[in-house]
Amino acid sequence: MTANSFNLNGLIKFLSRDDWSLQFDEVMGDHFWPVMDEFGLDQQELGEVLGDHWVMTLWGCAFEDFLTLSFEPDGMTFVDLYLKRRGFKETARSKAYMKALSTSVMSLYEVSDIVPGQSFRARDLIRGGDPVVVQEATATQTLNQWERIAARILGIGDSHLIAGGLLPFSMEASQALLEGLKELSNKPRSRKKLSLEDDTLRIAAPLFTHAWLFDVLPKVLGEDLPDVNNTDGDSIVFHEVRFPLEVGITNKDIAERLAGIDDLRQENPQFWNWLGRRPPANAARASDANLFIAGMTMEDGTPVLGSLEIKGRALVLMVNSAERAQKGRELMQNVLGKMVRTPLTSIQTIEQAREAYAGRKPSSDDIPLDIATQLVHAMLDKQYRATLDEPVGMLGDKSPRAAARTKAGREKVAEWLKYLEMRSASVGPDDPMATYDFSWIWTELKVQDLRR
Repeated sequence: MTANSFNLNGLIKFLSRDDWSLQFDEVMGDHFWPVMDEFGLDQQELGEVLGDHWVMTLWGCAFEDFLTLSFEPDGMTFVDLYLKRRGFKETARSKAYMKALSTSVMSLYEVSDIVPGQSFRARDLIRGGDPVVVQEATATQTLNQWERIAARILGIGDSHLIAGGLLPFSMEASQALLEGLKELSNKPRSRKKLSLEDDTLRIAAPLFTHAWLFDVLPKVLGEDLPDVNNTDGDSIVFHEVRFPLEVGITNKDIAERLAGIDDLRQENPQFWNWLGRRPPANAARASDANLFIAGMTMEDGTPVLGSLEIKGRALVLMVNSAERAQKGRELMQNVLGKMVRTPLTSIQTIEQAREAYAGRKPSSDDIPLDIATQLVHAMLDKQYRATLDEPVGMLGDKSPRAAARTKAGREKVAEWLKYLEMRSASVGPDDPMATYDFSWIWTELKVQDLRR
């Protein structure tokens, strides 16, 4: 039995009777007007931006909120009034479901132990208590381990079901929501864990819609794309600089000339890594939450600035910024001189590269998935092992090892690891990152008891 097996058509049709549409419009306004005002969108534009699925989901969130309101003069809910007048048309199961909706609250849950097509375990991050097993067929097909969702969980008989208004929450949206809910609590702001009574949480239902929309809309509208820089602080723009070889110059001539360059490390007869200098241990790190630093390193931590490869009758320099392209051109022209002709440069942005990759057809040159998985997992092992001793923003700029030494720090480390697992699982089933096993990190940091 799932929420999808209940028919609310009679309840929805009853909404058009008398003056109920006016009260419902007020609830819709509570959920949507502040966001539409902020982004300058009307109802139709909001629907066009989000798409039909999310419009219906958000409508469901507002409708379910409306069902919990009590109206004067007798304090009855819309469900009470409907069942009083039309309840004879409904089955006992449907009436139980409607009554459960009318007393429900929206809360934020952490998902775990997902059984696709059957159930998942939900831990209430606001009210606390023991996790409950929720019977659900549809949502379990797309939920990821440790994902956070805003939803109404209904207890009907011996089962727990989830209502129709389910919103997936990012870590950023979760934090924004929790901050907003703190304003409604009468507890001191310094309280470590937020805990709200049902009556207070019921009033806060529109905040869940606000938090979700304020997180999603900037991304959909292209206003919240992260700035991506390389390790030099340059904006990422891919450059391919092609140096045609002069007549009479051979690949061997080029290799012999490049052999004397300290910053080049030869990997095979036709390929070199262009290396930079290792940053000092106390080097400044990016503090902007909307800034992503991308870069590659050798096994000893030396940054890779780019690569050089002999392709046919040309030496090709591949780098990820205009600044590195300029330095690389100057370096090659100084080293090779008249051995190469004037270079030709092609440029590709991150967006163009993503579109080109998404639209390409599989090639026989692609690395087989099993081999790619081994390579990616080995790279992630190396990356995360180094991260255990580096400052992490989510841990208050403490390293995971240092944070795991205190009780409060252990809880933060567990949240950080759950975030990593959820982000890794969300990339898609065919991506090698989706199958990476984080269990060794939990064990390494001795926080495996918090993996629940």
